[in-house]
Amino acid sequence: MTTLRPRRPGTRALAAAGALAAGLLLAGCSATNPIQTAQDYSASDGVRVTVGDVRGTNLMVITSAQGAPGVLHGAFTNDGDEDRTVTVSFTGAEGGEPADPTTVQVPAHATVLLDGTDEDGSADVAVAATSVRPGDLATLTIETDADGSSELQVPVLDGTLPDYATSVPSAAAS
Repeated sequence: MTTLRPRRPGTRALAAAGALAAGLLLAGCSATNPIQTAQDYSASDGVRVTVGDVRGTNLMVITSAQGAPGVLHGAFTNDGDEDRTVTVSFTGAEGGEPADPTTVQVPAHATVLLDGTDEDGSADVAVAATSVRPGDLATLTIETDADGSSELQVPVLDGTLPDYATSVPSAAAS
């Protein structure tokens, strides 16, 4: 014959309370340690900028040497409901005078790749003579027709990394 053991009052309630406390304690970690994937950041070699509805992502200049032709790589994304004209200006080497600006048309809710071509969905933002050597930062101004401008420092890279070797413009490309 089997005899039932008497139960202790509150054992299940105590276990449930312990599980609830552990869950709350573990969930509290994100309150003091922000979740990195929820933050905007530059995931590659380039930098980010936002001017109004236009976002510039992974912006960098690729060149072979200081004084040589270069090209701006990255992308412009227009999150707005209206088309935007983005003007890109580089600060020149002589006296800080800006180089000739380049305009890029970015349709509403679209992305334009800055890849050195003029193909559909792409734009060529060339630099006649890069003002700094690879490894340094170049000053770039991004301006939209409706939202003002932002000046930023973008990295200047060369073809040392295999991913950028085919993107280095030649002297004939300028």
